[in-house]
Amino acid sequence: MKKKMNTKGLLVIVATIIILGISLFPYYYMIIQSLSPWDKVDKVIVPGSFTLKSYSYLLGSGATAGMWINSLINSFIVSLPTAIISVVVGLLVGYSVTKMKNFKGEKFIMNTLLFQMFFPVIILLVPRYMISKPLINTFAGMILPLSVSAWGIFMYINYIKTLPNEIFEAARIDGASELKILYKIIFPATKSVTTIVFLSTFMARWSELMWDMLISPKVNMQTLNVLISTQFKPMGNVPGPMYAASVILTIPIIIMFLCFSKHFKEGINFMLK
Repeated sequence: MKKKMNTKGLLVIVATIIILGISLFPYYYMIIQSLSPWDKVDKVIVPGSFTLKSYSYLLGSGATAGMWINSLINSFIVSLPTAIISVVVGLLVGYSVTKMKNFKGEKFIMNTLLFQMFFPVIILLVPRYMISKPLINTFAGMILPLSVSAWGIFMYINYIKTLPNEIFEAARIDGASELKILYKIIFPATKSVTTIVFLSTFMARWSELMWDMLISPKVNMQTLNVLISTQFKPMGNVPGPMYAASVILTIPIIIMFLCFSKHFKEGINFMLK
């Protein structure tokens, strides 16, 4: 019986390793090809030598380096504010709906959020673009239309609802304002959800392609994601820099996840409850 259990456990471990290997192989391939000599890119899986030529091409002092660096900066400029605004809006709405006195409309807001979440993003693309036309080729046009996350608000409402009402009543009796309650109680208590919402919104905005191609056609306004897609064909003969740019595109997300992994796991555990 014990031998049978050990065999079953071994099979699970082997299957897990295989699935993990399949999942990580694209990242391995991307990194290896970004470090390969240009004449070996896409020709070998384990190159005999490595070079930083592709990264130097993107971030060095060449003629095209400025374009790539500018697009990387643009990606940060639009992604960070979008994620921050999403968190702030989620906190405000979540607190207002669940813990503020005399608020009537929680059921309507929840149903509206659920209704909106069922719509594919592509359906809202055209009306969003028509509304945002005055903001074409501006950072405001790239940030504001994507800065309110229905899913994020939904997460905050459900989490804040679980906090005891007695805490807020005691704070009000002590003379705390609603803003102070929000800053001193709600924000510290919702760190795990805030991490989930911030990282999810940041990743979604960081990897956004279609909206940026519509709202910011100018080269100096393009994000790294858009630049990679537009330069893929012209640079088909030297794809090394494309792999290097893709690696650079993933680095901020990996760093953020490593920095906030503790709160991220707590948020995931809450979502699974």
